[in-house]
Amino acid sequence: MTSPTPDKIIAPLRTIPHDVFRDNQPSLELLERRLRMPVVALLDNIRSMWNVGSMFRSADGAWVEEMVLAGYTATPPRKEISKTALGSEYSVPWRHVNDPVRAIQALQKRGYQAVVLEHTTRSQAYTDIEYQFPLVFVVGNEGVGVRDEISAACDLAVEIPQFGMKSSLNVAVAFGIMVYEIRRQWTLQERKLQSR
Repeated sequence: MTSPTPDKIIAPLRTIPHDVFRDNQPSLELLERRLRMPVVALLDNIRSMWNVGSMFRSADGAWVEEMVLAGYTATPPRKEISKTALGSEYSVPWRHVNDPVRAIQALQKRGYQAVVLEHTTRSQAYTDIEYQFPLVFVVGNEGVGVRDEISAACDLAVEIPQFGMKSSLNVAVAFGIMVYEIRRQWTLQERKLQSR
């Protein structure tokens, strides 16, 4: 008896045609009722508007509570932001602040854990932390990182370990990795609460 060929065991992987696989198009009423993850993302002095747009899109995908844009981080409406945000700048609440330290402190007074994504003397791997909610996390400038006074205002510092020649990732890529780890942990915590 001959063993079956692999293609008879597992159906071949096929790409879903673009005209079938479309963006979610929930009504505004449904979106308003959808529970947002209790996470605020603070973007400080982000130079690239394309990175800002990309972070809006990741924030929409994770369904964060709010984006706080600080310093010279560009704000919508800008065509450069729209190019990568693809409309998510309308689905994610946002505001601009001049003083990110005060914004972090105000959130901490409301019970938010403040986490900075930055290489510091106290940083731990981003997957080694059990995050507390609600939470605010901070990402900073693509070239120089998060300013020291902002890092000092945070409760925790985390980093994404690097194994190659570079010491950091593109800020929008790092943001996406971080927001989805936070989302993973929040989803697990919500499931545990619901199963009680």
